[in-house]
Amino acid sequence: MKLTDTSIKDRQEGAGIYIHIPFCKQACHYCDFHFSTSMKKKDEIINALYKEITLRKNELGNSTIDTIYFGGGTPTVLTVNTLQSIIDCIAEHFNIATTPEITIEANPDDLTKEYIVALAKSNVNRLSIGVQSFYNDDLIMMNRAHDAKEAKECLLIAKQYFDNISIDLIYGIPKMSIARWQENIKQALDFKIPHLSCYALTVEPNTALPQLIDKGIVPPVDEELAEQHYRILADTLESKGFIHYEVSNFGKPGFFSQNNTAYWRGKSYLGIGPSAHSYNGKQRSWNVNNNTQYIKILEKGQLPNEVEYLNGTDRYNEYIMTGLRTMWGVSLEKVTQNFGETYKKYLLKQAQKHIEAHLLFLDEERLLVTKKGKFLSDGIASDLFLLNLSKK
Repeated sequence: MKLTDTSIKDRQEGAGIYIHIPFCKQACHYCDFHFSTSMKKKDEIINALYKEITLRKNELGNSTIDTIYFGGGTPTVLTVNTLQSIIDCIAEHFNIATTPEITIEANPDDLTKEYIVALAKSNVNRLSIGVQSFYNDDLIMMNRAHDAKEAKECLLIAKQYFDNISIDLIYGIPKMSIARWQENIKQALDFKIPHLSCYALTVEPNTALPQLIDKGIVPPVDEELAEQHYRILADTLESKGFIHYEVSNFGKPGFFSQNNTAYWRGKSYLGIGPSAHSYNGKQRSWNVNNNTQYIKILEKGQLPNEVEYLNGTDRYNEYIMTGLRTMWGVSLEKVTQNFGETYKKYLLKQAQKHIEAHLLFLDEERLLVTKKGKFLSDGIASDLFLLNLSKK
C-alpha cells in the first residue's frame, strides 16, 4: 500500500477518517449506536464503503489524513484482510501521513491470538478494546458477548504485539460498589494499559436498558454513585501519571488518542459508513442510518447523506461544547478572532456564575473546567451556548 510514499507537498492541516462498521454479534443493553446483529448484508456494506470512499475522495482537498478510526458496531467482526483492504482503498484516494494513527475498536471475544497477530502485521497500530468491566455480573447485565476471562486473556496477548492500547470501562453500573469500581481500575492499571476511556452508564430510550429498569430486572441508574465513581477514577489515574486530557479520557504522555483529540480540537473529519458523521468547520453531514438504504443509494452513485451548513452561532456552540471537554479549554482569543467581540462578552457573562461556583476558571486567556466541574461539563457548556444573536 501507499502509506509511506504519499507525497505531502502542499500539505494542509491534518484531517481524520472514521469508518463505521454496522455489525455486532449481539446487542448490548445500553448501546444506541447504529448496528445490526444480522450479517447478511456484510459483503454489500463493504462494497458500499469502497464506493463511498471513492465518491468522497475530494472532500478533504489536500489535507493529509493523520488518523483512520474503525468504529461501530464491532469492526472486529470483519477479517483482518478486509480491514486492510479498506485501509488500502483510503490510501489510494487520499493523502495519507507517513505514520498515521490507525485505530480499531475491538471486542475481547474477537481478539484471539491469531487475530491479534494478523492485526499486528496490518497497518493497524492502535487497539481500543471494549472491556467495560472485569466482572462477569456486570458483563451479563450489559449483555456483553465476552466474559472477564476473555478480557484478561486478550489483554495479555495484545500487550505482546501492540504498545498503543486503550480500553473502555463503564462506571455507574447499578449495584457496582465503590470497592468493585476501584478493583476494575486496579486491574486496568495492572495490565499497564497506557490509555483509558471511561463512560457513565446512561439510559438511552431506544435500547433494552430502560425496559429492564421499568420491569424491575435492573435497578435504576444512580447519578450520585456515578459521580462518586468518576471522582475516584480521576483521582486514581492522575495519581498514577495519567493525564485527564478530556472528560472521559485519560492517557499517559504520548498515548492520547490522536483521532479523538483532532475531533475535540475542531479538525476536519470524514465519516464513512451508515450513520457516520462528517465535519469540516463550515458544515456537518450525516449518513443514513439504515444499512439497506445506504447500500441502495450508493449503488446509484449517490451520497447517502444530509448536509447542514453552519452559521457563526452554530460554530461557536460547537467550539464551546468540544473545547470545555478538554484540558485545552476554550480560547478567548480564538472566540474573538473567529466569532467576534460580542460572542466573547456573552461567553464571559454566561460563565461568571459557573466561575463563582468553582466549576469554571480563567487561566490567562483560556476558560477551563475545574476538577469539580468536569463531571458536569456538558451541562455547563449548554448554558454557555448562544441561541439568539444574529447569524454571522
